[in-house]
Amino acid sequence: MPPDQSQAIGATLATFGIFITILSIASIVFAVIIYWRIFSKAGYSGAMSLLMFVPIANIVALCILAFGTWPIYEELNQLRQRAGMSGMPPQQQYSQNPQYPQGPQYPQGPQYRQ
Repeated sequence: MPPDQSQAIGATLATFGIFITILSIASIVFAVIIYWRIFSKAGYSGAMSLLMFVPIANIVALCILAFGTWPIYEELNQLRQRAGMSGMPPQQQYSQNPQYPQGPQYPQGPQYRQ
């Protein structure tokens, strides 16, 4: 193999390696940002997103996220209970089958004015 060809192949592989490295770092940063937002919106610490890169801990973290009671919902329920105790009117309960007027609302036949 001529030296020029081996240098060209080496330069191509180096460029490809740099491109893959940059793409990998970008996708890792993107994954951390996504999981950080998900955990934060659920009421957990955003730093729990870093557990997604630990092999067994990522499954445990996803199970907690999927099946656990989110802290944001616990806080919401506490606020609703406080609002209910402070004299807020209770929310209306709507019946399952609403009552619609029976019978025709409009005349059946044509009516002419004379």
